[in-house]
Amino acid sequence: MGLPALEFSDCYLDSPQFRERLKSHELELDKTNKFIKELIKDGKALIQALKNLSTAQRKFAESLNEFKFQCIGDAETDDEMCIAKSLQEFAGVLQNLEDERTRMIENANDVLITPLERFRKEQIGAAKEAKKKYDKETEKYCGVLEKHLSLSAKKKESHLHEADSQVDIVRQHFYEVSLEYVFKVQEVQERKMFEFVEPLLAFLQGLFTYYHHGYELAKDFNHFKTDLTISIQNTRNRFESTRSEVESLMKKMKENPHEHKSISPHTMEGYLFILEKRSFVSTWVKYYCTYQREPKRLTMVLFDQKSGGKIGEEESFILKSCTRRKTDSIEKRFCFDVEAIDRPGVMITMQALSEEDRRLWMEAMDGREPVYSLNQDSQNEAMAQLDVIGFNVIKKFIYAVETRGIDEQGLYRIVGVNSRVQKLLSLTMDPKTFADVELDSSEWEIKTITSAIKHYLRMLPAPLMTYQYQRSFIKAAKLDNPEARVAEIHSIVHRLPEKNRQMLELLMKHLANVASHHQQNLMTVANLGVVFGPTLLRPQEETVAAIMDIKFQNIVVEILIENHDMIFKDTPTPGVGQPGQLNLPRRKSTESKAPSCSERPLTLFRTPTHSEKDKAAVEKWNSVVLNSSSESQATSLNCNSTHNWNKLNNLTSTDGDQDGLLVARQSRPNALQNPKGRGSISTSPPPRKARALYACKAEHDSELSFIAGTIFENVHPSREPGWLEGTLDGRTGLIPENYVEFM
Repeated sequence: MGLPALEFSDCYLDSPQFRERLKSHELELDKTNKFIKELIKDGKALIQALKNLSTAQRKFAESLNEFKFQCIGDAETDDEMCIAKSLQEFAGVLQNLEDERTRMIENANDVLITPLERFRKEQIGAAKEAKKKYDKETEKYCGVLEKHLSLSAKKKESHLHEADSQVDIVRQHFYEVSLEYVFKVQEVQERKMFEFVEPLLAFLQGLFTYYHHGYELAKDFNHFKTDLTISIQNTRNRFESTRSEVESLMKKMKENPHEHKSISPHTMEGYLFILEKRSFVSTWVKYYCTYQREPKRLTMVLFDQKSGGKIGEEESFILKSCTRRKTDSIEKRFCFDVEAIDRPGVMITMQALSEEDRRLWMEAMDGREPVYSLNQDSQNEAMAQLDVIGFNVIKKFIYAVETRGIDEQGLYRIVGVNSRVQKLLSLTMDPKTFADVELDSSEWEIKTITSAIKHYLRMLPAPLMTYQYQRSFIKAAKLDNPEARVAEIHSIVHRLPEKNRQMLELLMKHLANVASHHQQNLMTVANLGVVFGPTLLRPQEETVAAIMDIKFQNIVVEILIENHDMIFKDTPTPGVGQPGQLNLPRRKSTESKAPSCSERPLTLFRTPTHSEKDKAAVEKWNSVVLNSSSESQATSLNCNSTHNWNKLNNLTSTDGDQDGLLVARQSRPNALQNPKGRGSISTSPPPRKARALYACKAEHDSELSFIAGTIFENVHPSREPGWLEGTLDGRTGLIPENYVEFM
């Protein structure tokens, strides 16, 4: 079980459970900080101690092997599992290298020590400073609140109003500091997954360069190195997208905290001060109280926020009555009395934190205060419905897209002008004007039609795949076995309402057609999952945990697209699915084969230069995705499917960071499926040397596997378009043309 997600809404409640969850994150950061310090120390010893190199390497390997990653959430993606086991893999490599008695590592300080020190100082250090500020504000707020609540109700009204305003200012500042601290803690926890591991990977790459005797070992390590690099890159991409979502949620919480309260199993909960009468003295003691209306049970826990730990055991009783205390009957404000069934005649006096807080407590306990209806904002009925009109509209839109713009680059990624989209939907949803709308005219751009499809799906009263089964689909995507994922999703789809399933089938068939033209429109199955996942499986509540699950929403859509024929046409068979009949999703696991070169090219490490051809491809893609707006704000990058090799690192950004270059990859030649059918290799132009720009894993015996930077001999064109033939380590095979540059 990983670390629990820290919800921003809990910052306002500041419950004991929230403090415990926050403390678990702090302990994890402290453990990581100590581990990084030890790792840096060991790394320096490895560089400097020539005579003790063997001892230093083994100690370093032991340190790596002992550390275990803790991820946020109840499940890990395949990329996260790959990263989590990477340290153990590194340790094994280092132990094997020690047996080779190789020479001194050069330039290790730049690729290993500096990044780790930077991460520790800039990230973990910043989190520690935020904690100091948070603890200071907690103590300040609690002190001010206690002092404020001690004011006599007999004070002048103006004095009381001024005191209330001062408390509100301090409270708001405390909430803001709390939100910022939670945001920083989760940011560092996510960031360490790639900023921490990537320097280690780069360090190992340097080792292979300088260790002649470790050449064979390096070849054995290449498969995992490629997988891990992809996982790191995917994790970074996912972090960037989820970070923006979490930051957006934090800003919403700052602006409207009462509109984003968390869903609680309790009717009411919060802090109350209880009047305790002892011999000759009465004191007000702070408790965290929860009340459940159904059994009328009130539970109290003695808790002090300033100390951060429980002081007493839970105490609960069944409520008999609740009565507001009049102002002239007690010196304190915001007071009310409760009576327990098992303590007849004994009134317990409680003090709320404000007048509004008292009103809420009394309303929850059915007290004498008038009952107000809460959180019942009127919502307009959604315009879109799964009726005959809706099906006709979507069919008309899909037909227009498939006949007019199936090959347009950035299809469904580029958004249309909102006013045009609204106008199109208004005309087509009206039976009187539906037949008059001509979608094959130049009046309606393809991006307007695709945006209308997405907008229609968002206008539905509930997501197309329903709130009821949203969690079931997510759990299915988290299964370890790819065949089990498909079988479970197949079963859930057939539990959907009939109209929902019919509309989903119509949409998936269309998206499969779009994905089949990905060489022209650049929209692979993975890219379509990014676009439609958050729309079809949007959660009921916008929380940090929900944002973290976006990656699994995308996987569900990918599986539906890849297996739409089987899922919608075949009735699910009870029990285990039949893997031999399934087109299994390409979600990577730590046990699966290495990535193939039919998928997205990847630069293993940042290279200083690229060919002009690659730069032109990047500029071309940027021009396509430049208009990606907030319509795709929830489309965080799904990093679990190997289709994601076809996605850009910056698919939803426009900042010009080109770490991942898009290379328009040719489809595999037919001759690869039947090697005997491939003709002889052309002899012109003359053979040359070429360097690999990206990593590639062969899917057929006629291809070559390689990593970035590999040098090929005797490279010349093949008869298959988009492929070259070259020699590597004495073996001749096919190479993707746009994966290499001639020297």
